[in-house]
Amino acid sequence: MIRLLTRRRAGLFALLVANGLAQAAAAVIAAIAVERAFSRLGAANSLSTIASIGAALAGAATLSAFLRARERIDAERLGQSYCHDMRMHLFDRLTVMSPRSVGQRSQGSTALRFVGDLSAIRKWVSLGLARLAVGITMIVGTLIALILIDPLLALATGSAAVLGGLGAVAQGPALRRATREARRRRSRLAGRVTEAIGAVGVVQANNAVGRERRRIRKHSRRLRNAMIDRARRLGALQAVAEATGSAATAFLLVVALAAGLGAPEVAAAMTVVGLLVPQLRGLARVQEYRQHQQVAVEAIGRFVDRPALLSEPAEPHPLADGRGRLLLRDASLDIVSDVTVDVAAGTTVALVGPNGAGKSTLVAAIARLVDLDSGVIELDGIDLSTVSLADVRAEIGIAAPDLPLMKGSLRRNLTYRHRDATDDEIERVLDLCDLRALVSGLSGGLGHRISEGGTNLSSGQRQRVLLARAVLGSPRLLLLDEADANLDAATASVVDRIVNDHDGTSIVITHRVERIAVADEVWHLVDGRLVEHGPTDRLLSPGTRTAELFATPPDTDTGERAGDDDRREVSVA
Repeated sequence: MIRLLTRRRAGLFALLVANGLAQAAAAVIAAIAVERAFSRLGAANSLSTIASIGAALAGAATLSAFLRARERIDAERLGQSYCHDMRMHLFDRLTVMSPRSVGQRSQGSTALRFVGDLSAIRKWVSLGLARLAVGITMIVGTLIALILIDPLLALATGSAAVLGGLGAVAQGPALRRATREARRRRSRLAGRVTEAIGAVGVVQANNAVGRERRRIRKHSRRLRNAMIDRARRLGALQAVAEATGSAATAFLLVVALAAGLGAPEVAAAMTVVGLLVPQLRGLARVQEYRQHQQVAVEAIGRFVDRPALLSEPAEPHPLADGRGRLLLRDASLDIVSDVTVDVAAGTTVALVGPNGAGKSTLVAAIARLVDLDSGVIELDGIDLSTVSLADVRAEIGIAAPDLPLMKGSLRRNLTYRHRDATDDEIERVLDLCDLRALVSGLSGGLGHRISEGGTNLSSGQRQRVLLARAVLGSPRLLLLDEADANLDAATASVVDRIVNDHDGTSIVITHRVERIAVADEVWHLVDGRLVEHGPTDRLLSPGTRTAELFATPPDTDTGERAGDDDRREVSVA
């Protein structure tokens, strides 16, 4: 969590405290004017006396109105400033988490951090903490004014405020439990709805509309009940606030009658209490904002403190010039264990293995989408863990089904990895990836809007755009995870053309023997271990485990879709 009172926000907080003092002064001015007016009732008063009393009351009312408006603005500035910094802090943490760690939570739950939880924190800062700064300052100031009128009146009003505060505090634990439950139910419903929306085609194709509707209805009912219980707790808190205001008035009148105070003093005291009651009610609501904020902070804390963060070196080293010589030494991560291999620059590697062998996990580690548990990965002689993530990823192009297209123009998607690509480079990649016909057929050409995930393109078109995004700018290391899975036979040659055109090193995860045949060497993973690696002709020779792997006809275990299960080990999206 980041610090609340930075230098700028401390200044805003000081303005709120000063605002409270000024509101107390306005209440005192109003009380003095009322007391003076009541003391002159029934007497002959000059026009100047009447005018001065009226001017004092009007001035106090105007000042109070201005101060309340200013309080709201400064409170919102304080809350929005903190919320903005928190939002950017969360996003920064998100972008250095491994995709696998982020993917363990639903999109709805993750989005809740950025919307619901931050909204609760903003309300606490803007409407809770700011109200405390102003309200307590004003209450203390006006109670001092009441002491000057009559100490017993100050004691009565202060007692009501203290009792109301204790009542509000007593409601805290129950309200926090209700808020936590409502938040949990809202998060689960959001996750279910997000999943159903993202897979609506799957739901329809498998005749599961009724089943999914029942699931949504179940979670919606649970959320409804949780929100009603939360409203019940909030109602009790509101009752405490109303009772506090009424008790302050009642205590004051009882004490005034018992002490036999005169009408001017009572009128002045009632004026002060009348101005205090909204503050007392506002302070009771502070408890509501506080409980919501605590639940939100707990959730954000769990998110921020999650393990598997990608590490940025304190003093990053620059990458040396080169064409992509890759060295893995005892590289280990989850299922992948002790992989050691040295690849010359410009080599094309076919990464093969049965379902769940760890192929996508290894590629994710090479791309610095997840850190190794142990071992080293070097690119052109430099340990990638000592290089900044930005520099590493600038030199690595990756295409995988779990790295979808983004919402926006086709040009934005093509240049998303390499934003400074020239028009000539874009034209080269369009030809290389057989996208010329697509661009000419789209309304707006490169400016055509792509929907989230590229759902308004065919699977083959999406795949070619993903390939173009990966190869734009000629990265020294190209990683292709099942890149030909959605290409028909006529267009599968796009992958061959890309790999042949690439000057750097290429690693291609594939289950197609024809793709392996054009590679320079093969890495064969089984249960996370590199059981064979070497020149392609040798590993495809009879008697090798690689040859045996491809001697079996593809099925659900070794066929084209096997990479999908493999990617479940570590999402690279």
